[in-house]
Amino acid sequence: MATQTRPEYPRMTPYGAPYREPVGMKRVAMAKARESLRSFGQATAGFRADPNYLVIGTKRGGTTSMARWLLDHPDVMPLFPTRETRKGTYFFDVNYERGEKWYRSHFPTRSAIDRRSAKVGRQQLVGEATPYYLYHPHAPARARALVPDVKVIALLRDPVQRAHSHWMERSRNDVETLSFAEAIAAEAERTDGEEQLMIDDSSYVSFGHQHFSYVDQGRYARGLTRWYEAFPASQILTLRSEDLYQEPAETYERVLRFLDLPDHEPAAFTAWNNKPKAEFDPGLEAEIRAMLAPDVAELEGLLGRSMGWG
Repeated sequence: MATQTRPEYPRMTPYGAPYREPVGMKRVAMAKARESLRSFGQATAGFRADPNYLVIGTKRGGTTSMARWLLDHPDVMPLFPTRETRKGTYFFDVNYERGEKWYRSHFPTRSAIDRRSAKVGRQQLVGEATPYYLYHPHAPARARALVPDVKVIALLRDPVQRAHSHWMERSRNDVETLSFAEAIAAEAERTDGEEQLMIDDSSYVSFGHQHFSYVDQGRYARGLTRWYEAFPASQILTLRSEDLYQEPAETYERVLRFLDLPDHEPAAFTAWNNKPKAEFDPGLEAEIRAMLAPDVAELEGLLGRSMGWG
């Protein structure tokens, strides 16, 4: 797999988080155990299920919350191994070169799903949530080729608030060292030509495209259009992140109907990965909002509704 090797970029795990070297006997043993389970999953990949749904993003738009709420449903099974409580695989974006067996190693076996379905008397589903799928140029076509019947859920957040939240997360994880204003000013240079390199070489993985695209990941129309080109509109549900948090029960109900799941209410509509909202310079906010206004208008035209951002 082609990767960037610039020394200022930290090492990341396959799942988009900063890599932490395991220290101590217990942590080393746990890391080896995870590797063994992944190897077992790959060895049994031919017996494992395809996902029924994908939550494709947006990053910092509620994908973790939706993934956890779905896992709370009695007819939704977790990824393999269960104790990892992993929400997604990052396969159709940064891990595609690892191959189908690696991807399928994350899902329960078809026989396990059949046994649980028979026990409860209802068909069990399984899925994953990877927020980079919405933005990655190859993810829609790759997903269509491997899982053509999968249902796709997109959560879209006010792109200005999303950009700031993205920067805050990268800063907390020591991936970002610039201030928000500096990062916005540097984004064009950091990401210049990266998507075209990805399009020209499908194995190319861009750190800047994934982690430093604070403004550009808010250009949702481009990413959604790719998914609409790959999948029938009937297989795609697009929601506002604001509705997810302001009207969680109603939004969750829409998702259950979309997935043909019976009614259910989680023990609590907890906002996972939710951090206190921090204010930032109003002038910079207005600048980013003006920058993204044409893209919001394009999105509203694509979806045929107002998003209420501004």
